[in-house]
Amino acid sequence: MGNKGIKEINPGPSKVSEGSEPLVTTVQETLKPPQRVVIRMPTRHNPKLQQIIDRVNGDDELYTLWQVANVNAVQRLGMSDHGPVHVQIVTNIALKLLRLLVDRGVQPNLIVNHNLTVEDAEMVVVLASLLHDIGMSIHRIDHEQYSLFLARSKVKELLEGVYDVSTMTILISEILHAIISHRAGGKPLTLEAGIVRVADALDMAEGRSRIPFQAGKVNIHSVSAAAIEEIKIEQGESKPIRIVTRMSNSAGIFQLDELLKDKLEGSGLEPYIEVEAMIEGEAEKKLIQTFRI
Repeated sequence: MGNKGIKEINPGPSKVSEGSEPLVTTVQETLKPPQRVVIRMPTRHNPKLQQIIDRVNGDDELYTLWQVANVNAVQRLGMSDHGPVHVQIVTNIALKLLRLLVDRGVQPNLIVNHNLTVEDAEMVVVLASLLHDIGMSIHRIDHEQYSLFLARSKVKELLEGVYDVSTMTILISEILHAIISHRAGGKPLTLEAGIVRVADALDMAEGRSRIPFQAGKVNIHSVSAAAIEEIKIEQGESKPIRIVTRMSNSAGIFQLDELLKDKLEGSGLEPYIEVEAMIEGEAEKKLIQTFRI
């Protein structure tokens, strides 16, 4: 799975939590001939995870699926990024959420139900995050279901030789469960699936969310998304995780109340997460001049 002729780019500074390395992009960058985004994350002392990430970065088929998903999302539907930039951000957020929970004594379901390890739980949230939107390469409608049948063979291919058949079968099932649970009305049955669901909603900082707004699409979704300046994910006090959202305009509350709240409710993570929002500066940033219907 060579990468000849494809230029790699190194992710720049992140405006999401410390320890993750997501990218930001503009409309022009999304629509120009793509450069290879290298998937990076802090694998810590998890050599199997690093081995899988190396395989992911060498997989031309998977990278092409991300690119095609972005054609449907950005170019055809005027939506936000659903390609390699998005999945890298979601993956880093999910990994951080899992580690913060584990540090506070919360056990993943891979341990509780299958007697596996935290490292195996990391594998589930990482691969589910990387593959959760590949069904967008087929269609936006029911893309979560399309992601399932594309992901199953891809996960098996990536994990082959790293795990025995029994463990690999468990991981595939849990990864697919996490993927389907990120849909609207999805009901995660595991901590890992709940983490992926919430992490997907937390990719709302300025780079990805501003694509539709910069392209001239003005509605509550694009305006509220453009108001989100930064998402900080840190250790909480009363709960294991605190999510702090820095906004330039109160329109950003819509992102929290309608989008994040929807993903958080029913995720199983409600007892573990506290959410704060703040508007910077004395005056709100003016996002639009005139709105006409």
